[in-house]
Amino acid sequence: MPAPALASAVEAKAVVVRFGGLVALDGVTLSVARGEILGLIGPNGAGKTTLLSVMSGTQRPTSGTVFVEGFDITRVPTYRIIGLGLARTFQVVKPFANLTVRENVAVGALFGRHGTSRSSRAAFAAADMVLERVGLAPEAKRSASELTLAGRKRLEIAKALATDPQVLLLDEVMAGLTPHEVDRAMDLLREVNGSGVTLVVVEHVMKAIMGISQRVVVLHQGRLIAEGLPAAVVADPLVIEAYLGTRYAGGDRGA
Repeated sequence: MPAPALASAVEAKAVVVRFGGLVALDGVTLSVARGEILGLIGPNGAGKTTLLSVMSGTQRPTSGTVFVEGFDITRVPTYRIIGLGLARTFQVVKPFANLTVRENVAVGALFGRHGTSRSSRAAFAAADMVLERVGLAPEAKRSASELTLAGRKRLEIAKALATDPQVLLLDEVMAGLTPHEVDRAMDLLREVNGSGVTLVVVEHVMKAIMGISQRVVVLHQGRLIAEGLPAAVVADPLVIEAYLGTRYAGGDRGA
């Protein structure tokens, strides 16, 4: 693997992704500082999930370069990227339905950054600590298929945390949650970030984006159209026109 080139947690340089005639990302350049919580917003089809996929190595860019913890990972297999300490969640949560909650998380511990040095016993011990951390310890012995939507979302985060990430990419982990569940999820993400994990959060729940993000980036039609402090970004007329709408600009900023 190439030697480290920079100090950012994640950096994308002039990333282009084309699917046939569709340009999903059009020259996106973005740097995420270590320890930052970056909110990534934009309308459906803007390229947000594609950008997460490129950052995590599950989608190769047509052109451009991606660095994780200073290493060029543009052509690196995903199993090596997770070894650098990057993990992600997915919009559609798909736990191993036939396994228990505890077993699902242990899989992450076995195949994460320290997985090669862990025994099965150590992986389950790590899983128990993560389940306690995310509030799923009482559900440890249940089948993952029995969890509520909020529980499956927490399990998705738990599986990612079990890989011992330094960088965590989160794709709409609050979609479909009640306001109380959103509050709990926000508290969890603040705690995770407080432990030193860099977060990139794709989310449509503006209460969450405004409540936890230190910086916000906006994508529209595959291009980065705004970035900066949350309050400044959501007041940007271009962002209001492309994504938020006049209702939000008028003060309706709930979930």
